[in-house]
Amino acid sequence: MPVRALVAAGALFEVEENAVRVALARLLAAGLVARDERGCYRAGARAAAVGRQVARWRRLDDAMRPWDGGWVGVVGSVRGRRPLQALRFLAFRELHPGLQLRPDNLAGGVAAVRDQLMSLGLPPDVPVLGVHALDAETDARARTLWDTVALRAAYRATCAALADSERRLARLSAPEAMVESFLLGGRAIRQLVLDPLLPQPLVPAAERGALVTAMRRYDRIGRATWAAFMRRFDVLPERRAPVDVRLVESAA
Repeated sequence: MPVRALVAAGALFEVEENAVRVALARLLAAGLVARDERGCYRAGARAAAVGRQVARWRRLDDAMRPWDGGWVGVVGSVRGRRPLQALRFLAFRELHPGLQLRPDNLAGGVAAVRDQLMSLGLPPDVPVLGVHALDAETDARARTLWDTVALRAAYRATCAALADSERRLARLSAPEAMVESFLLGGRAIRQLVLDPLLPQPLVPAAERGALVTAMRRYDRIGRATWAAFMRRFDVLPERRAPVDVRLVESAA
């Protein structure tokens, strides 16, 4: 994206040009964006790991496997912004002081979760291991670490908001439609990226799947509202989702 396109986009959200340039300088210094010889910006090297997490929202089912009742545990005291946000990205919750868990239902099992956590900033000396054969009382308590009632309500509320906005966008001016689709779509994608991906016994998969389907449709509509703007700056709209530096920055 050329700077002039970012400045023009910022103006739609009442963000001043100087604020855009200051933000770019800060992101560049942090390695979250990179600049080429033409003055165009793209996602930087430090954004890669989180970018992979962001991009998975379209295919969440591929990120999971059937759950056999086991858990993945992270043992020890975890401190620091990046390590704690790595755990947040993969929805770990504290069962006991020094032990955080999530269901072992992600594709690739414990080894893949360990690799993801390390790439997101968890120190390599923090043990990540499989946890099995919890006693019945502890297992029951572990299953309550996530607010599944609120999670399911959020699925339904976001689906309704996307449907309402889809009906409204056609009646809005181009700038209004661009702003609304960006803000609402961004919130929905963030919700999916940070979804705990709980297994079927804890959350009905169909409810999460309905939100993914609704967001895929809304994403196509939202990209169409931005297409003329993007082409004006010689940036061709892409089918694949680019890294969202708002999410990357929040997890770096």
